[in-house]
Amino acid sequence: MATPRSVRLSDDVLGRLTDLAGRRGASVSSTIERLLDEALRREAHPGITFRDGPSGRRAGLAAGPDVDEVIRTLRGIHEERPQDVVAAVVEMTSLTEVQVRAAVAYYADHPAEIDARIAANERSAEELEAAWRRQQEILAGPSR
Repeated sequence: MATPRSVRLSDDVLGRLTDLAGRRGASVSSTIERLLDEALRREAHPGITFRDGPSGRRAGLAAGPDVDEVIRTLRGIHEERPQDVVAAVVEMTSLTEVQVRAAVAYYADHPAEIDARIAANERSAEELEAAWRRQQEILAGPSR
């Protein structure tokens, strides 16, 4: 449930906020909430930022990949090297231990968000592969 609050904003900030909301096709109120939520998450998780993309807004390392990509890599490695999974991710990527741990910390606080992104990415990859296979069948010509 949303609770109304009165907030005083300078004309400059309100103007930029109104412009941003308009460009995104969102209300000023929902834009304020999104920006404030992301600011609070960044405050709690240094090294994490938020970015737009074709699949929507998502959490990512400030100087690196999206959090869901780090967690997906970590899960894949965990099956092979469960004893030192962070070191294994560092070894096979260009990430530092601090970056991997930042992604893990964010995931620990927001698992549903990251799990949903991983699932959506997996569905999208499966759909793209199925489309590619159909195209390859067409290109191969009729079977005899």
